[in-house]
Amino acid sequence: MRFDLGTDRDAGLAAAQDALSRGALVVVPTDTVYGVAADALQPQAVQRLLDAKQRGRELPPPVLIAESAVLRALVVDVPVEVDALINRFWPGALTVIMKAQPTLKMDLGESEGTIAVRVPDQADTRELLRQTGPLAVSSANLSGQPPATSIDDAIAQLGDSVAVYLDAGPAPGPVPSTIIDLTGSGGGRILRSGLLSFAELSAVLPGLTEDSGTKPAGSVQAAGQERGSETERPPDA
Repeated sequence: MRFDLGTDRDAGLAAAQDALSRGALVVVPTDTVYGVAADALQPQAVQRLLDAKQRGRELPPPVLIAESAVLRALVVDVPVEVDALINRFWPGALTVIMKAQPTLKMDLGESEGTIAVRVPDQADTRELLRQTGPLAVSSANLSGQPPATSIDDAIAQLGDSVAVYLDAGPAPGPVPSTIIDLTGSGGGRILRSGLLSFAELSAVLPGLTEDSGTKPAGSVQAAGQERGSETERPPDA
């Protein structure tokens, strides 16, 4: 089913919520590219997402949440400096990788005890997230292909593997979110360049560093927003 959020918003969000509760997949708009979403608390739904993208468990999807307050239920600790960072840039194009709560009942794949989290700056998807809770969301494309910046792109790549498509018009992409790894003992590392620059982020997080091998935002691998490749695991959306 395809819904135009400009004319059928309520019906579309209701259909999406129902599909997600049943473990089905939904394509949602974000402030970067279109994403394919699954209930993060249903392991079979997350596996369905990976299968739809032809992606292995070594590439776990990130999690989108409605509000920054939800982060505290997902991660071990939110230091003061990280709190300042997300207060400045959420909702927005910042993905943070942090140590997951040991008791967190999510099986996202081979995440090595970490979780990648973002609050998207897209009103319709945030409303859906308020209704559903955290969603595992990966760029709406087959692995290795460019991410979808329109609902037609998403349909062409994912087809019947998705139950509901929510159409909000052209996405702002293809430039993805900036990814920061906050799992180490330092001030954080940029793993992938994106909409937010090093200068903007380091002004709030002074100890921030940028890897020499940081993925550029315009590369196919960065646009596809893979998490789990080689030694680094930059995520989607």
